[in-house]
Amino acid sequence: MDPFSNAHRPLYEIKANLFKGVAHPVRVRVLEVLSRSRDVSVADLMTDTGLEASHISQHLSVLRRHHLVVAERRGSQVFYRLAYPQVADLLAVSRVLLLEILETTQQQLESTMNLSDLESAVPVAQSDGARP
Repeated sequence: MDPFSNAHRPLYEIKANLFKGVAHPVRVRVLEVLSRSRDVSVADLMTDTGLEASHISQHLSVLRRHHLVVAERRGSQVFYRLAYPQVADLLAVSRVLLLEILETTQQQLESTMNLSDLESAVPVAQSDGARP
């Protein structure tokens, strides 16, 4: 079933289907390669990803089904390109977002480690029943 065939579906469902198309590291890698070139042959995608023809073909099929890439046959070779330039923008925005998330997480970890260092530096008062 085409994820875009029902015009009455809420936009958030259609968006979710779009993200299903990029929900695999190999497909993200393929889109990244395609975002740097006008078009790329299947042979070059196989070399870049290290996948066999049948595996890369399955991933390209998913990307085509979700309208993220288009194919063009030239003689005996098939070339792929991004269906829309905004796909490259989506990858760039996700990279910026991930870098920000990682930076925030690193700051939180460093802050936690600094608190642990402070706690270990403060001597723990022993309770022997005597009052100062």
